[in-house]
Amino acid sequence: MKSLTIVIPALNEEEAIGGTISRCLAARESIRSAAGVSLIEIIVVSDGSTDRTAEIARSFTDIKVIVFEHNRGYGAAIKEGWRQGSGDLLGFLDADGTCDPQFFGTMARAAISESADVVVGSRLGPDSRMPALRRLGNRVYALLLGFLCGHHVTDTASGMRVVRPAALRHLLPLPDGLHFTPAMSARALLNDLRVIEIPMKYHERIGRSKLSVVRDGISFLRAILSGVLCYRPEKIFLTGFAVCVAVSIPLAAYPAEFYFANGRVEEWMIYRFVACFLLGAFGLLLLLATALANQTASLSTRRLEATTFWPGLISDVLHRGTVLGLLIAILLSGALYFLWPGLVELTTTGQVYMHWSRLLGGAFAVFSIGQIVVFAVLFKMVETWQEQRLSRGRSSSAEEMEAHPPVPSGANVR
Repeated sequence: MKSLTIVIPALNEEEAIGGTISRCLAARESIRSAAGVSLIEIIVVSDGSTDRTAEIARSFTDIKVIVFEHNRGYGAAIKEGWRQGSGDLLGFLDADGTCDPQFFGTMARAAISESADVVVGSRLGPDSRMPALRRLGNRVYALLLGFLCGHHVTDTASGMRVVRPAALRHLLPLPDGLHFTPAMSARALLNDLRVIEIPMKYHERIGRSKLSVVRDGISFLRAILSGVLCYRPEKIFLTGFAVCVAVSIPLAAYPAEFYFANGRVEEWMIYRFVACFLLGAFGLLLLLATALANQTASLSTRRLEATTFWPGLISDVLHRGTVLGLLIAILLSGALYFLWPGLVELTTTGQVYMHWSRLLGGAFAVFSIGQIVVFAVLFKMVETWQEQRLSRGRSSSAEEMEAHPPVPSGANVR
């Protein structure tokens, strides 16, 4: 049998807090029956409220009330409630009356029966009464996060969730503000935790919303990108590389076809050559950054070992000295092919008359060699850090074994 802690963060919610608490208390038996939990603990956190929120909450005897003298933030209130709670499962619910507390039964049951790390009540189901502008914003962020993490998601900022305490080591630190929920969504999905979304009813809130569409929308976006940079930074670089390739191929297609058909390029094509030069150089930089970021992020103690296919493959290929050596040899040969006529002209006549297309091709090859050399040095440096970390881990394990040797099987212990 398990217990559930429900935290209700509240900032100036005197119009709604009484009704929300009453509904939570009335739903306890339903939640116990649906989820099979033995104890339901309800904690209200007044986040610096200046109205009667704390007073109303304290009028209920079967709950715990925590009062912040000053506003510390939505996320800070939830984290403090969890810290003082004792549940085997941790949940939270917005105080504004938009969500039905009885739905915790379905969510807690899913967390237990399906071993979910995070269960999210999705507010964008058919019964949702969310305002159109907020619905649009949620869908945009859901599409962005789904694209970056490779998992389908419908609601990144739901204010009703159930979390396993063991999952917090892969989620914390989480922000104190309203972007607590999108940050949790991003970190859970990007770190391959088991996340389950269940559609739920969503009602119009009671009282005035604290959410600023522009300010908090920017905070939500930053929270998602911060999660990507923290756990899967290689996804951003790999996405940029794919964009560079997708744009450069059509730009280079016609000049290449014209050259093979006529043995020359025309002067107006210089603009396409320069664009392809920039896209190619930036694309190679992003490809190398994908491998380096994947290797660096593995040093994090909060990131799980699972690595997605393409970043892992790129990292495995580019860390091999033979592959990098072959790539440098090919680029060096290309640089000599393009620039040799100009070097001969310079040494014999003191001037250079070769076509600009050769200069751009040779410059790209030389610049790419420089990028690869820098990448190889940085990658080796990260590998050295990893080896030192593993060595320290083995040394610590050996010292622990010496201090506490295992007891042989069958030995008498007094």
